[in-house]
Amino acid sequence: AINAATNLLPSDLPNPPVYSKVNPADPPIMTLAVTSTAMPMTQVEDMVETRVAQKISQISGVGLVTLSGGQRPAVRVKLNAQAIAALGLTSETVRTAITGANVNSAKGSLDGPSRAVTLSANDQMQSAEEYRQLIIAYQNGAPIRLGDVATVEQGAENSWLGAWANKEQAIVMNVQRQPGANIISTADSIRQMLPQLTESLPKSVKVTVLSDRTTNIRASVDDTQFELMMAIALVVMIIYLFLRNIPATIIPGVAVPLSLIGTFAVMVFLDFSINNLTLMALTIATGFVVDDAIVVIENISRYIEKGEKPLAAALKGAGEIGFTIISLTFSLIAVLIPLLFMGDIVGRLFREFAITLAVAILISAVVSLTLTPMMCARMLSQESLRKQNRFSRASEKM
Repeated sequence: AINAATNLLPSDLPNPPVYSKVNPADPPIMTLAVTSTAMPMTQVEDMVETRVAQKISQISGVGLVTLSGGQRPAVRVKLNAQAIAALGLTSETVRTAITGANVNSAKGSLDGPSRAVTLSANDQMQSAEEYRQLIIAYQNGAPIRLGDVATVEQGAENSWLGAWANKEQAIVMNVQRQPGANIISTADSIRQMLPQLTESLPKSVKVTVLSDRTTNIRASVDDTQFELMMAIALVVMIIYLFLRNIPATIIPGVAVPLSLIGTFAVMVFLDFSINNLTLMALTIATGFVVDDAIVVIENISRYIEKGEKPLAAALKGAGEIGFTIISLTFSLIAVLIPLLFMGDIVGRLFREFAITLAVAILISAVVSLTLTPMMCARMLSQESLRKQNRFSRASEKM
């Protein structure tokens, strides 16, 4: 659509339109500063734009690299008003001469009987010395050069523009990601490329990271991971407090990591990322995944205490409670279905949360109806259920 609309634009535009694959409301994922103790900012600006910014923009996930505080190299002309007036010239005369000297147009043509050749030359001036020698007018047959009526020097395009980082003048680069790109992987790719970019620059030029959005994201994810591990530990501890039996505690405790590992496998298949919402769903699921296992264990333990063999008790107990487990599982999943059909940004945020939680609950039901009865048949017996330690007897009295 953008390429099709380009033909509708006026043909005399000074610059072609530029578009980038970024969300303007999305803040930069990383801000870099380039400083130098020996080189002027005009050279640093040109070096950053041609070497550093282009390399970073080619990284997968990077949508736009913008420079701020830079000083593009330029030739600055400061007219001497008294000298111009003394020679009978005006500033418009000087401006017209400078503009005419930089017009890149054909110089002429050679016409032959069967072909015509156009002559062109790139005679645009590049340095301050070339501008000083520019003839702007003639007076009494003598040329008047630009250096006679003005001070011409190599400088910056905008001397009022600048940026400072850590009390040093610098070129600041803001890196924005493409919509949908993973912030962590994009930032890691940029950091991996920084040593290579630094080696390609002069020793006096340094590239430092001023800000990195992934720092807070990593800290938040680490906190959520710690909360997940703490939730698992608390769930196992609460199970032991009420069951007061180590084998009966191990069985639902095994269901927790198996359900979470199975959920991670589904997340990889669905291309979900590990973020705060998915980790929060796993943390909440920690309490749900043991419910089914505890119900199965209690029913199997009841038959074992009546005198039946563990294998027969496991088959009979799991068979009786199977329909109940299935109904409990789908009733919990039904609560999450409305989250899947929510629109706008809220729906996109909670879709991964709802799917992750539903998958964890579904896998826990499968584990409770397969692995849990098998472990009960192997690990539970009348002796293990009757055996009590001091803590079990004390908690029983309470």
